[in-house]
Amino acid sequence: MTPPELTPAQVAYTYANEADLLNVVLFGKTARQWKNENPTVKGNMRDVATLNQLLVLANLESYNAVLISQGKNQKERMELLRQLAVQQLQTLEMISLNTLPKLEDGINKMQEK
Repeated sequence: MTPPELTPAQVAYTYANEADLLNVVLFGKTARQWKNENPTVKGNMRDVATLNQLLVLANLESYNAVLISQGKNQKERMELLRQLAVQQLQTLEMISLNTLPKLEDGINKMQEK
């Protein structure tokens, strides 16, 4: 017996739940909570996220998929994802983009040789 096809609404619901799980892990609130707190801001919390938060979010999305494939339940995933988020945000905060060499500096050095 083949399971029935998922409706677009069911797929969207599952996706929204996973997106909110990641929102809670990284931002501490769901999209709806953020919107209720920021009714005059256009867009959503991801639109106003920092570059570091967006980098970590992309990693969390990938790691969450791995955890799902490993059969981890939501509670376990949230705990593991939060640990990863904290670790990555701390690492990124230690690295200042201002101290990284600029692409144009590297090009200029190559041209000098």
